[in-house]
Amino acid sequence: MQFERPKFNQFFGKKEEVEAVFSFANRYKTFLNVAKTERESITEAIRLAQEAGYVDATSLTSVKPGDKLYMVNREKNLALFHIGENPIHQGINLVASHVDSPRLDLKPMPLQEDINLALLKTHYYGGIKKYQWVSKPLAIHGVVILKNGKKVEIVIGEEKSDPVFMIPDIEPHLSRHIQNDRKATETIKGEEMQLVVGSLPLIQDDKHKGAVKKAILKILNEKYGLEEADLFSAELSIVPASKARDVGFDRSLIGAYGHDDRSCAFTSLIGLLEQTSTPKKTAMVFLADKEEIGSTGSTGMQSDYFVYAMSKVLKMSGNSASPLDVQEMLWNSICISADVKPAFEPIFSSVYDESNSARLNGGPSITKYTGARGKSGASDADAELVAGLRALLSSANIPYQWGASGKVDEGGGGTVAKFVAHRGVRTIDLGLPMLSMHAPYELASKFDVYSYYQAMKAFFSQGIQIG
Repeated sequence: MQFERPKFNQFFGKKEEVEAVFSFANRYKTFLNVAKTERESITEAIRLAQEAGYVDATSLTSVKPGDKLYMVNREKNLALFHIGENPIHQGINLVASHVDSPRLDLKPMPLQEDINLALLKTHYYGGIKKYQWVSKPLAIHGVVILKNGKKVEIVIGEEKSDPVFMIPDIEPHLSRHIQNDRKATETIKGEEMQLVVGSLPLIQDDKHKGAVKKAILKILNEKYGLEEADLFSAELSIVPASKARDVGFDRSLIGAYGHDDRSCAFTSLIGLLEQTSTPKKTAMVFLADKEEIGSTGSTGMQSDYFVYAMSKVLKMSGNSASPLDVQEMLWNSICISADVKPAFEPIFSSVYDESNSARLNGGPSITKYTGARGKSGASDADAELVAGLRALLSSANIPYQWGASGKVDEGGGGTVAKFVAHRGVRTIDLGLPMLSMHAPYELASKFDVYSYYQAMKAFFSQGIQIG
């Protein structure tokens, strides 16, 4: 029996609204399937931006209202601007999200052989439950810079004809003493997360140590021109080999890798690209890297790059970009920190405060503050900003809800918000509710994704009014 998409769902409303929700979900799934790393996300975002008429800022010397431009930072950051009617020093409407997701990265020298198996050693990236990554099909994505300087892009495991890779687990018959008594966080340890990539030796070396490894290196050299030492100048990530798919008899959910945070990145990007009229305030989308490990480095939100990008646009508009002028621009700006939020999960209800938890199909989730326990590391939006966001969503007829990251002493979490707010930008978290966050396969609601996209369009066209 083939399960068809419902023609009507009472929760969504009118038939044409249902069609819009499911159509947008298909666009989003397409994005997820081609954007499994931060580099791939930025590449696809640039392609979509160029189709929408955005131009590379390096080709411009000045900007005027109505102009659309983008700036790229090291293939992992993207800043997009739709120049508004108001002077830029009066502030920018900014949405900041991140395009990195929890994954496994290869160690600098990863290829090993052990008992006739070729293995790649990994180092996990971000907060993961390590046991979720074993015994499942995995793909390799990334780039290698060869010794001659050539950049080689690698994607293996996504096409039906491709091989996939796997981290093996120990069978239950033998796990009683070595694994069963471990804590859940140590069911699989970091050094045990080794990827099986081959088992056949070179025929002429089948009796010599390292013959399987040599065979793998021969394949890599023939296909990509790389030698083992080239792996040291590589960024190769291990991601699930699965595709984004509908979940549930009613097809109301999307199961995919990377909802956190590409759901917010995609919806904010499309919300900006589809703005046809010149906004009052300059509209900006910033896609960041490294959020999952603290927003560090030159491509993370703690970097000065987003301020540099805003300052450059300020100067290109014909204004002074002195430190005081830049600070005035930042102080007059408003940012939506766009990141996912944990949705209430009835199976594990004990860790949630039910009255302060977002639910699937409830629309975007406003989070006044983040942080852990005593609001440690929080960004805490002021009441005026919360009221302004509520008013915007209500006026645009967009459903919304409140969300927190579980009970006070259970955990917590952070976003890029505090790093933007530190610069003086008035910042608030608005996110998509999510189940199985940070797992290789996360769950999002099609209705929530579509509602979030509508919220982004409203923010860019109307802004948030304070007071």
